[in-house]
Amino acid sequence: MPSIVLTTLNARYIHSAFGLRYLLANMGDLQTQTRLLEFTIHQRPTEIVEQLLQQQARIIGFAVYIWNIAEISATVAILKQVAPEIRIVLGGPEVSHADDLPAVADLADYIISGHGEISFPGLCRQLLNRAIPAGKIIRGETRSLSALSSPYPFYSDTDIRQRIIYVEASRGCPFKCEFCLSSLDVTAKPFPLTEFLAAMDILYQRGARHFKFIDRTFNLKVDTSITILEFFLERLTVDLYLHFEVIPDHLPERLKQLIRQFPAGSLQFEVGIQTFDPQVQQLISRRQDNQKSADNLRWLRQHSQAHIHADLIIGLPGDTLEGFGRSFDQLFALGPQEIQVGILKRLRGAPINRHSEQYQMRYDPNPPYTILSTRDMDFATLQRLNRFARFWDLIGNSGRFTDTLPLLVADQPFQRFLQTSDALYQLTASTWQIALKRLFELLFSVMTEFLDIAPADAILALEADFLRSGEKGKPAFLHPPLTSDQHTRIANKRQRQVLGNL
Repeated sequence: MPSIVLTTLNARYIHSAFGLRYLLANMGDLQTQTRLLEFTIHQRPTEIVEQLLQQQARIIGFAVYIWNIAEISATVAILKQVAPEIRIVLGGPEVSHADDLPAVADLADYIISGHGEISFPGLCRQLLNRAIPAGKIIRGETRSLSALSSPYPFYSDTDIRQRIIYVEASRGCPFKCEFCLSSLDVTAKPFPLTEFLAAMDILYQRGARHFKFIDRTFNLKVDTSITILEFFLERLTVDLYLHFEVIPDHLPERLKQLIRQFPAGSLQFEVGIQTFDPQVQQLISRRQDNQKSADNLRWLRQHSQAHIHADLIIGLPGDTLEGFGRSFDQLFALGPQEIQVGILKRLRGAPINRHSEQYQMRYDPNPPYTILSTRDMDFATLQRLNRFARFWDLIGNSGRFTDTLPLLVADQPFQRFLQTSDALYQLTASTWQIALKRLFELLFSVMTEFLDIAPADAILALEADFLRSGEKGKPAFLHPPLTSDQHTRIANKRQRQVLGNL
């Protein structure tokens, strides 16, 4: 039986705990006494406790994040009731700020604040030798990246077949965007590139084809970016998929030429725009050349087959409903395949918290600590925008409404889709558990009753989208089926729309 268990609750089974694999890799002489167990937030805390206790470990370390703090709190509370002799150690972003700890910290025996690759094994040695640590909160020690043992051998064959494989070619971020915990880093530091690519080759040979890079600034150092892309281009297969976070205003020509060579379905770029408002950008210490960002997004859509996932944040200090709408319209015009509309959340330790009083930033006290109101957006407005974000995922980002969406947004994307969102909520009083067939029916009502779209045009677009969806049993308003002439009109209209976007 292991003496130590490393565990966490992932948001979904397909996710894997990258940080815990780093800890396991660096446990040294304790590695053979350590076991890694992963659960999901959808499992019952009592069942998780039962499985943990079966290990008969003396120490259990939990990785705590904003998405699992509630479930881990419940799990730890039960553990302390039924097995108080087990030492509970917490680590992760949610417990890394001593002056801003969640309630579960009171139940823990020890807390690792910051990096744990050195400090966690050291604490475990003390506890197993029955020594008494100096205090409850242990400050995480750092080590040069080249001295860290690699986590990649600790991806199992099951992980490679069934889960996302997270990797990092660099750690940290040189930028100071206040909504992000990476703003606390001094700079970005690269891992030794030769060793990193050798590890990637081993994963590839084992069958890994889906690599999600967690580097905050993948394209910061172009020479490194090019070397990594060339490595994967040499191993290109139909099922290879690479995900990168990229800086939107830094896309030099050498990098562009390489990006061109990747086929559709192989590259996804997560592009953090967050806001196009220069005043809000300055307030949150975000350095971004908006014109270059726009030019680069436009180039990616016109000259590459990369899938663009662009982010905007609702609720930043100083932002307004109108200001967010302008950012949304600017981003929509650039044509990314997805616009991820995120709601600002209070991250413990994030510098943005310095604005809380001046901008009357009020957050939900319950995880994930979503913004409720600000000086410039009241509670009702932010609730409205929350629904906007949810319906945009269902309709704008889903890829199911390629013919319908242009009719919905017309030449006023934000305003028109906000109307759509308001109308959908008026008809349903919900943003969840809306079956796809029901969503088509609702959209027909919204288009014809709220947006003044001619029923014939609405039917034409909805019919085309419904046929592609594969859903069975057409809604009544889609009978009789389209004629061949109507299908031709749809195809011609779609081609004009695509050309217009470019």
